[in-house]
Amino acid sequence: MADLVFAKAFRRHVDCPDASAPGDDLRSVLDHYFADHPGVRGYVLDDAGAVRKHIAVFVDGDLITDRLDLTDPVEEHSTIHVFQALSGG
Repeated sequence: MADLVFAKAFRRHVDCPDASAPGDDLRSVLDHYFADHPGVRGYVLDDAGAVRKHIAVFVDGDLITDRLDLTDPVEEHSTIHVFQALSGG
């Protein structure tokens, strides 16, 4: 199972404990996680199921490439980090 790790900043807004979930792509891992933690879904994904603009997701240290369908592959021992995206100038 892949490990999901949420940035501490998330915990100010939503109860999102780190956890493990099965799946072979990002969508399936997140769907399993959201089944146990439904309040997190709306903070991470928009109404169309895409990653929200203010969220950055990394699989094994690499920024995901498919923010819409979440087809990035996930291995059994992958680590998925979910952060609030930073912006500035």
